[in-house]
Amino acid sequence: MSFWWVNHKQTRDHEVRGGYLWSPYRNANGAFNQTYENMRHVQVGDTVFSYGSGHIAYVGAVTSAAVPGPKPEEFGNVGDNWPDDGWLVDVYFKPVAQPLRPADHLQQIGPLFPDKHSPIQKATGHGNQGCYLAAISDALGHILLALLKVDLEPRFQHRVSEPPPAPKLLEDLQGIEHDPNLLETQRLHLTKARVGQGLYRKRVMLLESTCRVTGVEDSRLLIASHIKPWRASNNIERLDGHNGILLSPHVDALFDDHLMTFEDNGCMRFHQSLSPEVLERWGVDPQKKLAPFRPEQTLFLEHHRAAFKQKIL
Repeated sequence: MSFWWVNHKQTRDHEVRGGYLWSPYRNANGAFNQTYENMRHVQVGDTVFSYGSGHIAYVGAVTSAAVPGPKPEEFGNVGDNWPDDGWLVDVYFKPVAQPLRPADHLQQIGPLFPDKHSPIQKATGHGNQGCYLAAISDALGHILLALLKVDLEPRFQHRVSEPPPAPKLLEDLQGIEHDPNLLETQRLHLTKARVGQGLYRKRVMLLESTCRVTGVEDSRLLIASHIKPWRASNNIERLDGHNGILLSPHVDALFDDHLMTFEDNGCMRFHQSLSPEVLERWGVDPQKKLAPFRPEQTLFLEHHRAAFKQKIL
């Protein structure tokens, strides 16, 4: 396991909420930047300290290595001078109980920062503007964990056993693999989107932070479900975050099978063939008031409601 320090600047809210790091390949003028190149060296299980506005407020665990990815649309005008393509790394961030101001601990941690590509200025403790992702020593990493009072959780790289992929999933993945019209980057993002990972999931998480029905916030337990089903969507819709909703697994099972749907105002509707006992046992209150959906989501919901109406008893 290695330790990394990321200077988020204006993109922290997007990256922390979305659970990722993103950087261009090079500087805006095309020059090599070691702190962007560091994205390629991050490995699953590494620890990332998130620094912004003078504080370390989050600690993250890397969940996937770097892959090519377009600049997130959520950045808006931030980074207008950055190239549109770069590196994308998945990170699961958790807030710390008490944010740490490194400038208050310079005597203890200052000597441990690297002389080259340091994420902060050793004299002042302020962040280095030209540094995005910096490698830091194990000694500094463990001191920061102690100061933050953070215990690293065990990380499981693989599940003990996983069910075999469903035939429809395999068929869809094969269709992506053999589509001659797709660029390699598009193929990668579509493949990950089909299995509920990658850029599509990040885009959904930037719009939907919890399960609308259960209120569960832990993103590891939520499914980014397509509103308009995968097979009915084109490649643009398949990666559109507005064509998604975060749901707890049991709610996703109902939504995916069109046993439930939503009105634009957030009201839930359930298929008449579904026993009320199921909802009671699963703790789903059909009268619960939910937040209304965004205008961009309503066209996808219209398609879902049409399929809901056609559901055979």
